[in-house]
Amino acid sequence: MTTLPCIEIETAPNPSASVIWLHGLGADGNDFVPIIPQLNLSECPAIRFVFPSAPSIAVTVNGGYVMPAWYDITERDINAREDIAGIHKSATAIAELIEREASRGITYNKIVLAGFSQGCAMSLHVGLRFPHALAGIMALSGYLPLAKSLAVERSDANSKTPIFMAHGVWDAVIVPERAEASADVLEKLGYQVDWNTYPMEHSLHPDELVDISRFLTMVLSKS
Repeated sequence: MTTLPCIEIETAPNPSASVIWLHGLGADGNDFVPIIPQLNLSECPAIRFVFPSAPSIAVTVNGGYVMPAWYDITERDINAREDIAGIHKSATAIAELIEREASRGITYNKIVLAGFSQGCAMSLHVGLRFPHALAGIMALSGYLPLAKSLAVERSDANSKTPIFMAHGVWDAVIVPERAEASADVLEKLGYQVDWNTYPMEHSLHPDELVDISRFLTMVLSKS
């Protein structure tokens, strides 16, 4: 069973769907809790939102400062020397969260894996390799890590899973070109990518919340 601490919010009793939402570097599970009341989920089944907190580790690019992180970042160029071991370690813990939701009665095809920034990277990494078909993947202001190994490691179970990608046109933390390149890789591998941009930096935009509501309603309201 996972050891990740989690905050849970249920939109109604007896949820039949789950959204596991991964935070970005230096944040924790509290980061996106305030977003839930801003989402229009009236047409969705009852949802359990699960907000895990990453373990605190020394982050090389930040001078070794210890902070919550899903993996280490060794250089400003996020394409250089990716922390393969750290990504795999967090992937195991996140997959355990998915399995925990399944053990609580949520079918895999009613589970969405979501993430922002570094959490976005992990949601794509885990979701596309997970052996059971998920409802969807929500990738916000991030990128595809370990992209070169995806073609070999991906799971056929999630080859048709809808992917919502969102990015700010003024994002200086993860430049739009990096996210666009990730979307291109996914599309060339045959994935269904819903690509969206917003007039913002490394954050969330009100129009993005509307589109998130639309995406969750679409993937969680299917029979």
